[in-house]
Amino acid sequence: MSASVLKYQGALSSLAPDARRRLLARTGESDALVASRVQALIARVRTEGDRALFDFAREFDRVELAALEVPRERWSAALESIPSDVREALTRAARNIARAHAAQRPQAIEVETEPGVIVGRRPDPLSRVGVYAPGGRAVYPSSVLMGVVPAKVAGVGEIIVCSPPGTDGLPSAGVLAAAALAGADRVFALGGAGAVAALAYGTQSVPRVDRIVGPGNAYVAAAKLQVVDAVAIDAPAGPSEILVVADASARPDAVARELLAQAEHDPEACCVALVVGAPLAQAVRDAVAQQARVARRGDIVLSALGSRGAVLRIDSLEEAWPFVAEFAPEHLLLATATPTEDLARVRNAGTVFVGQRASVAFGDYLTGANHVLPTAGLARAYSGLSVLDFYRWTTWQRVTPEAAAAMADDVGTLADSEGLFAHAAAARAWRVP
Repeated sequence: MSASVLKYQGALSSLAPDARRRLLARTGESDALVASRVQALIARVRTEGDRALFDFAREFDRVELAALEVPRERWSAALESIPSDVREALTRAARNIARAHAAQRPQAIEVETEPGVIVGRRPDPLSRVGVYAPGGRAVYPSSVLMGVVPAKVAGVGEIIVCSPPGTDGLPSAGVLAAAALAGADRVFALGGAGAVAALAYGTQSVPRVDRIVGPGNAYVAAAKLQVVDAVAIDAPAGPSEILVVADASARPDAVARELLAQAEHDPEACCVALVVGAPLAQAVRDAVAQQARVARRGDIVLSALGSRGAVLRIDSLEEAWPFVAEFAPEHLLLATATPTEDLARVRNAGTVFVGQRASVAFGDYLTGANHVLPTAGLARAYSGLSVLDFYRWTTWQRVTPEAAAAMADDVGTLADSEGLFAHAAAARAWRVP
């Protein structure tokens, strides 16, 4: 039996109220400090524009940028330079993402609410969007695809990618290659809160966008929340998280692998398993400890598991569903004997992986579903990124003369009751068709 590397274990029903509250909240004491720092960074971008962005590159990325925008020839060179198997895999992923998101395209509608009154609604693609691609501990070309490809499918006018520069002053070759492959229009070597502020408010070099999408660290997440007065965002997204629901049909090593796959993202990642029965729960804990100690990103994995990792015993699957709804995970894996039936019991999850063979890794890269998802319980109200995020809707109403005459008195009555007498007069003027 291995010593546990997990923060929480034992029975879900015996979890102390404070521990349960911390597990559900997924917030840290540093959140207020991060928000304060981000506020100052955003203020500098709004005041100083490009100058602040060059300063941030020196301060945070330790690089002296010659320019903020990356020339297109550098993207093309990056696409040519990456290994052929990586390029083929990215191409396959982009194709599946396009196929899945094309099926989500919304349609214009019209409805006649009463004779002669037509109400319509039309989806219009956004003019310009910003796609953030993380850097730092790891770089994610896949996140470029997840943002750019759906925007292209939706027909967005201009797509701008921002990603932090490396020591050469450029985003990673993988990010640049993905931007070229996916069809982005412009790329900037910008990261963190500065990139978000630049996209939200515009600078001398960076154009203002209509919506910002894409995952990022705590600073990126905080910045997105602070710029919603100026720009739409996809969903607040912080450190990665997973909730696995497992019964006797699950393989302990497979459950452990899924927990570690999310733990390796970030020391703040939250990785939880609800496991039916004490023997399986212990087997999962042992497998987690064994795999964590030999993980290639072991320091990150052990930090995440030690601060927000949990394998909790439940007596039956019925005990799991209320916790799932309350936890509202970014990723939910159903490692059960009847996962398709159990899917119907799920409420509040960013995305659901149905059956233990449906590894979260498949969804992160290749199924075509989007991996940009709400975290920290916000799946209660937010959905994952989709093609719908790249439209705004125009509504209209048409009224025939006869319908105007038929509505005039009732509208006048309602307007009078609210003290809006000019409204009443405007309606009553059409009493006669």
